[in-house]
Amino acid sequence: MPQGDKSAYTDKQRRKAAEIEKSYEAQGRPANEAERIAWATVNKMDGGGKESGSGRSRSRSEAAKKGWETRRKKAAKSSG
Repeated sequence: MPQGDKSAYTDKQRRKAAEIEKSYEAQGRPANEAERIAWATVNKMDGGGKESGSGRSRSRSEAAKKGWETRRKKAAKSSG
């Protein structure tokens, strides 16, 4: 993906950027500066790009869940 390509962003992220850009232009900022700040803000808020892919998952894997349950059970047995 070439630098500056916005195809990886979701529709929601594009709407956010457009609204932020409008607000900066209303404050008197130049259009190109407002656009740059808007996309930087979207990247900061959402981590940039689509919300899927490698390293973006926030849920635990099945192995991690099983390990957590095992540790919790062992801790309950040893304290009680």
